[in-house]
Amino acid sequence: METEAPVLAALAALIVAFIFLVLPHLRKQSSSQDDRRRQLPPGSLGLPVVGQTVGLLRALRANTAEAWLRRWASEYGPISKLSLFGLPTALLVGPAANKFLFASTALTAKTTTSFNSMVGRRNIRELAGDDHRRVRAMMLQFLKLDSVRSYVASMDDEVRHHIRAHWDGRATVAVMPSMKSLTFDIMCTVIFGLGRAEHAAVRRELSAEFQQLVRGIWAIPVNLPVTSFGKCFAASRRGRRTVAAVIDEKRAKLESGRSSPSDDLMTHMLAEGLADVEIIDNVMFMMVAAHDTTATLLTFLLRHLDGNRDAYGRVVAEQQEVARSKAPGEALSWDDLGKMKYTWSAAMETLRLVPPVFSLLKRAVEDVEFDGHLIPKGWQVLGAMNMTQWDPAIFAEPSRFEPARFESPVPPYSFVAFGGGATVCPGNEFARVEALVAMHYIVTGFKWKLADGCDGSFSRYPLPSPAQGLLIDIEPMDTAATGAAGITK
Repeated sequence: METEAPVLAALAALIVAFIFLVLPHLRKQSSSQDDRRRQLPPGSLGLPVVGQTVGLLRALRANTAEAWLRRWASEYGPISKLSLFGLPTALLVGPAANKFLFASTALTAKTTTSFNSMVGRRNIRELAGDDHRRVRAMMLQFLKLDSVRSYVASMDDEVRHHIRAHWDGRATVAVMPSMKSLTFDIMCTVIFGLGRAEHAAVRRELSAEFQQLVRGIWAIPVNLPVTSFGKCFAASRRGRRTVAAVIDEKRAKLESGRSSPSDDLMTHMLAEGLADVEIIDNVMFMMVAAHDTTATLLTFLLRHLDGNRDAYGRVVAEQQEVARSKAPGEALSWDDLGKMKYTWSAAMETLRLVPPVFSLLKRAVEDVEFDGHLIPKGWQVLGAMNMTQWDPAIFAEPSRFEPARFESPVPPYSFVAFGGGATVCPGNEFARVEALVAMHYIVTGFKWKLADGCDGSFSRYPLPSPAQGLLIDIEPMDTAATGAAGITK
């Protein structure tokens, strides 16, 4: 018993120490973890790995994604949690959320694994710090206002050529494929220096591969020959090889003094010492970002004008007024574009109704709070911008196509098709000029209506895409009666 007494005393001391020193710390830590869980946004992460990914992708394919998100937001509020592509995600809705997404330094651009697989991991969306600033500065050299002014004549030439080749003499046109071809050709000419005469084969090859790879942007990343992702990834690899060959050609011209860094973006990037893989990744990124989005805008602008004959009449009258001021065959000028105010309002209204980019995806680089809820470091942050643009409290009768909404300023961060705050899309002026030049020659050259059997329905997977490519019946406009200059050979 005497030998047991010291042991019991030591044990008692340990128990007392545990009760008074360790236990309070554990309770505090547990309480802190409980508080953290309570601060997380409401919602559900669903099943492990799968989460809500399949449900959202199905809704995108069926064009019911807005209703899917609206039900989720109505249940959980302006901030909620869910799981997409295997990662916990905060879903944010509303103008305040849009401002937070564009302004918060705790969030950085985030693209999906599938997107990075298609365009490359050194694209500008994935770069940070000095690397990001350097590549952005290179792009801005060719997207700044003075540069875009100089592109008007080249865009005018590409549009006229496309109309003659793909619209003249036809009774029916599939608008989406036509606009994708047009915007791709414009970008090849004015940004990448791939003229249609000397680079016709390269342009056709790249266009075909990009039509395929863009379908993989939202595909589930399972790289097998039979999967959608696998087929799109193969197209991406073929496209990258083509771009690499173009870079070699441009390098040879630059080194021999037959070209200048100011000629096109790829040559400029070479002169600045950017690695080939980074040039390829950012060329791929710009080709996806620039041509599909503007093609979507033009396609749905024609669709909505077909359904609103008053708006169509105002656009026609505005464009014919511009055309009457031009000599036959004379190209549009920068000043002419400034007279197309209602046409651009109609384009903005189209972007409100059918934004080419469904949502904005970012990543939290540190713990950050929004609307009283914690978004932990490492979480994805999904901004459902289209829901703000369909909010009846901001836009009365939001499903109605009404270009006059944009004849006066709209509330801040309620319309964010081109970004917001300091992070406005650097290509917005390029897109405006491209769209206005194309609309001018379509509107002054043709009358159109939806073809029989074309109901205008569309899917949002991966980008808004109308059934049958939006088939329209066209007939030439009587330029003699309207006084419009028309298109000359």
